[in-house]
Amino acid sequence: MCETLLPDTRDALLRLVLAGGPLPPRRRLLQTHADPALALRAGPSSWRASGCTAEQCARLAHPDPAALARAHHWASQPGHHLLPIHSDDYPVLLRHHPQAPLVLFVQGDPAMLWHPGVAVVGSRTPSPSGAELAAEFAAAFARSGLSVVSGLAAGVDWRAHDAALRVPGGVTVAVVATGLDQTYPPRHAALQARIAQGGAVVSEYPPGTAPKAGQFPARNRLIAGLSLGTVVIEAALRSGALITARLAAEAGREVFALPGSVRNPRARGCHRLIREGVMLVEHPDEVIAGLTALAGTLGQALRTRLDAPTEQARPAPRRAPSFPDPDYQRLWQALDDNPTGMDSLIQRSGLTTAQLSAMLLVMELEGKVVAAYGRYCRKP
Repeated sequence: MCETLLPDTRDALLRLVLAGGPLPPRRRLLQTHADPALALRAGPSSWRASGCTAEQCARLAHPDPAALARAHHWASQPGHHLLPIHSDDYPVLLRHHPQAPLVLFVQGDPAMLWHPGVAVVGSRTPSPSGAELAAEFAAAFARSGLSVVSGLAAGVDWRAHDAALRVPGGVTVAVVATGLDQTYPPRHAALQARIAQGGAVVSEYPPGTAPKAGQFPARNRLIAGLSLGTVVIEAALRSGALITARLAAEAGREVFALPGSVRNPRARGCHRLIREGVMLVEHPDEVIAGLTALAGTLGQALRTRLDAPTEQARPAPRRAPSFPDPDYQRLWQALDDNPTGMDSLIQRSGLTTAQLSAMLLVMELEGKVVAAYGRYCRKP
């Protein structure tokens, strides 16, 4: 389930990624021109009109030749894929996110990014019981048919990935904060290779990108965005796991936290989440039950994608569907044929960001709404 990119399209996408800098101008550029190659050929005046900085314009015109060659070489290898945001193959759960990357670099099977999954995150130095719980929950999720999404880090991430892989037919997805020609931490190279064999390793960063501190919080939004929900197992008050949980909640996804001992400093982040209203869970079945409805909706969307691999081939949905829930009806009335941003939808509908995020996701999966570059409209 991954369309082949034309050489000009792939080259343009890589140049857009390598231009770096603020994401919104490059997304507007793609939105304006639809095809990446056309966006690149539009030239500096169009780039500036989309908001690209002088540095971005310079890099679009003259990309680093070594970096561009490295990216092309990586993309040409078997099992390596580029998923542009305008492609039907781009995972719908993440496309809905306002900060979705222009391109996903994928090692392994891109279809696994559509597999209903749950993020398992937590401390890099878990207690023995925390490590056991991470493995126990991940294995249960894998046995239930959910993929396990995590960040390839030490501690809870490693235990979650490894436990999912030990389940026959288990699926796991690793989201990393480096280029896919690297592994961080380096000792997880064998684990990364195992994940790529049956699941997927994904990054928004081009090959050659070394680990930097700021890239890990950014990576966490992809973990949250690719998952139906996030489970936090041991997290200090200042931790990346709490960032992932916050991002998941902002995206309208479910968040679950395991309680711990009051004497365990690694449990304080989970306790804070629970005080703030996150669901306390003690058993994997509680998480699975909380995700069943949305997982079924995603599964139906995937079946539609597999049956109709191009947008043109899909049957048009009803123009004015009926909604038994009045909130969905209000949202439908707030939408029209022109792409509309989240702020405008909040003003028109009176709904909260969390409500809109969850509802728009369901409507997109049902084929009633089209999402592109952080804007939403009724599907024609």
